[in-house]
Amino acid sequence: MDEKNLGVTLVELLIVISVLIILAVMAIQAFGLFQKESDLNNSAQELINALRVAQNKTLASEGASQYGVYFNNSTSPCQYAIFKGSSYAQRDASFDEIHKLPKSAEFYGINLGGGSEVVFDRVIGSTNQSGNLSIRLKNDLTKIRSVYIENSGRVGLTTGPAPSNARIKDSRHVHFDYGRTISTSVESLILTFTYDTSTVIEQIPIADNMKDGQIYWEGEVNVGGQPEKLKIHTHRLNDPVLGTQFCVHRDRRYNHKALKIDISGDGGISPNLIYYSADGMTTQKGSSIQVSEPQWQ
Repeated sequence: MDEKNLGVTLVELLIVISVLIILAVMAIQAFGLFQKESDLNNSAQELINALRVAQNKTLASEGASQYGVYFNNSTSPCQYAIFKGSSYAQRDASFDEIHKLPKSAEFYGINLGGGSEVVFDRVIGSTNQSGNLSIRLKNDLTKIRSVYIENSGRVGLTTGPAPSNARIKDSRHVHFDYGRTISTSVESLILTFTYDTSTVIEQIPIADNMKDGQIYWEGEVNVGGQPEKLKIHTHRLNDPVLGTQFCVHRDRRYNHKALKIDISGDGGISPNLIYYSADGMTTQKGSSIQVSEPQWQ
């Protein structure tokens, strides 16, 4: 073999080796990303399982207590805990079950009514801390898995755009104050749904929908063959100084009809409490002089 051919052979060999090295590096990087995505998927599913465990413990009245899950984004790695108690602050810490996210992942966009925990109600397994939270990869912020928690207690994976760092406030969860003393024994809430040229009215006797001294109603109303799902309750009722504060949960995924909410003892023109447009993007203050502007939560 002459020197010219030997030189060509060495160049070819170096090219082949370089290509192999590049392919090997790409394969290693791809495998690393695949492994991290797999960890992300597994972490989201484990989080859902933890929520279901807490819910099942509550439904079983294990230890005659409620159970919940607390999410801690300040530790490294991030972690969450199944706890026993009506809140994380008042829990029995000896029952804590700690779970950690992979070091490559973190919590992102926690939207649980302003807090960092979900507690389930006994008997029916519902929760007042509905919302969503996400897990994302630290080195690829586009890789996100989001988990939703409904008022009914249903949990699962959801899809959609990445949430912002700030908790999103919208018409799914609205507060407004009401100044008149409500006669809970005789008054009713009146829901009026309108679509096309039709109207459906649902009357809710307050006396039949009280829980722990507060108004509490959650249900479905058949409107045009489709269920409209919402929850109406009070955070305070007939307080001598602050009056009443209503809270309405109306998830736009399950509600597509315009809605007026009235209370029977008020003489204001309907709606005297609040009005929702069909898409839920518009919420207007009712006509009553006793009601405040609605505040998105």
